[in-house]
Amino acid sequence: MKKIFIVYGHYDDKSFNAAIKKTFIDTVKKNGHQVDVVDLYKEKFDPVFTGEEPEDNVLDHRERIENSDAIVLIAPIWNFRMPAIVEGWIDKVLAPPWAFRFKRLFGNYGYPLGNLKGKKALVFCTYGSPQFAVRTFFLNMPTKRLRRGVFNICGITDIVYRRYFAVPFVDDKKRKKFLEDVKQTANNI
Repeated sequence: MKKIFIVYGHYDDKSFNAAIKKTFIDTVKKNGHQVDVVDLYKEKFDPVFTGEEPEDNVLDHRERIENSDAIVLIAPIWNFRMPAIVEGWIDKVLAPPWAFRFKRLFGNYGYPLGNLKGKKALVFCTYGSPQFAVRTFFLNMPTKRLRRGVFNICGITDIVYRRYFAVPFVDDKKRKKFLEDVKQTANNI
């Protein structure tokens, strides 16, 4: 049995992201895994970080991550990033010195040492854009940023990134195919 911590970042319970969340949770629970879900919009998570000490909800999320085997992010990609509420969660929760710290090499040069080694990360993202545009014109920027700029810095190297393109424009058959991919990914956790 694995403990899975899910961070969900969509405001609409009827969205395709909600269908991804439900499909993933149902599948991993059916396989005997334990699920812990944070719905950032329902929790009214404040994404604004102004240098303050971590709030109680941030400390709570960190403790829940410490007690988990995997972190799962489910959110759309808007303007080539996740919604501000998710980005703010990353800034507040996956922050130094808790998630990583810097080791000085010389002068002002250093490199990050991740504190979350041994955990797995799964990211489920929806896009309004077609795959061709994201891959060619925008060079997979959201994927690279989350993989390298967030999880790798935190010490997480086992990362599964699932993307579903042109979601507002695809038919129900394609959406069912997307959800089958979510099930398969959940079965392989």
